[in-house]
Parts: sequence; C-alpha cells; structure tokens
Amino acid sequence: MKTLKILPLLLLVVLSSCSSIKVNSDYDKKIDFAQYKTFAFYKNGIDKVEISDLDKKRILRSIDEVMTAKGFTKNETPDLLVNIFTKEREQVDVSRFNSGWGYGWGYGWNPYMWGGNNTSISRYTEGTLYIDLIDAKKKELIWQGEGEGVLTKDTNKKDEKIKEFVSKILEQYPPQKK
Repeated sequence: MKTLKILPLLLLVVLSSCSSIKVNSDYDKKIDFAQYKTFAFYKNGIDKVEISDLDKKRILRSIDEVMTAKGFTKNETPDLLVNIFTKEREQVDVSRFNSGWGYGWGYGWNPYMWGGNNTSISRYTEGTLYIDLIDAKKKELIWQGEGEGVLTKDTNKKDEKIKEFVSKILEQYPPQKK
C-alpha cells in the first residue's frame, strides 16, 4: 500500500527532472534595477555568437517578447544592452544493468544461468545560453543569467525549447534583493 502512495511522487520527480533547464543568475548588488526601462541588442557581441542565424533569431525574438512583457521598451538609445553567448557539448550516458537469473543472452532458457549484462548508450547535446544585461551608459555588465539544458535538433520543437530557456532565465530579472 505504501508503494502505491510513493509511486505518484516518484513519477512526478522523474518527469519534472527530464525536461528541466537549470538556471542561475548573478548581478551587481549595488545597482538600482528600477532605473532601467529600455533595451536594445548589443549587435557587436551577438554577431560573434557561433550558432546558426535561425537559432540566433529565435533567441532574440524570445528575449524581445519576454522583455516587452516585463514592461521594457526597445529603443535606439537604450538603458540596457542585451548580449548573448552560448556553449554546447555532446553528452554520452552509458547505463548497465543485469537482467538477473534465468534467461541469458544466447543461452536459451536455463534457470541456473546468469542473465548477462545489458548496456544502453544514449547521446544528446547539452547547451548553455547566457544572457548579459549591460548598462548602456557605463558599458558595464550588471546582470547575467544562465540556462543549461538538453537541446533539440527537431525544428518543430526548437522555437518552444528556446522560449523555455529564455523565459526561465529572464524569470530571475530583475533580481529580488533579500
């Protein structure tokens, strides 16, 4: 009976960890973030980002949507400059499990044979997106958000995944001083 009560909780933890994006942010604690009302993209920095132009557009479009929803206005003479950069790495997971007593690979049914080791290998790409907010007048970094998670090559899901990355990162801006 206890197993039935624990199972939904375990399932929830497993499902929530599968699609998670880990986020973190850092900021200058001496800054009054209420003074910033406008933004623009930092073209020189963004031009150096080594990702496809299509993904770059997806990221910038998502940042624009989130910043606008937060009440910021895009402006030619902004308070904030928004810069991005990315990192990407191939991950390989190797899982080994033993199928136990009984049927073994290539042995047929034999209750006295060890079942054998089974190995599963999966590859995926993990990426990190950094969003920098720079004081446009001082040209100083005032806030940086970082999101890390599994990327998709499925073009039908890229927009959704990038929006998720950007939204989760920018949830932490402006910082809530404690």
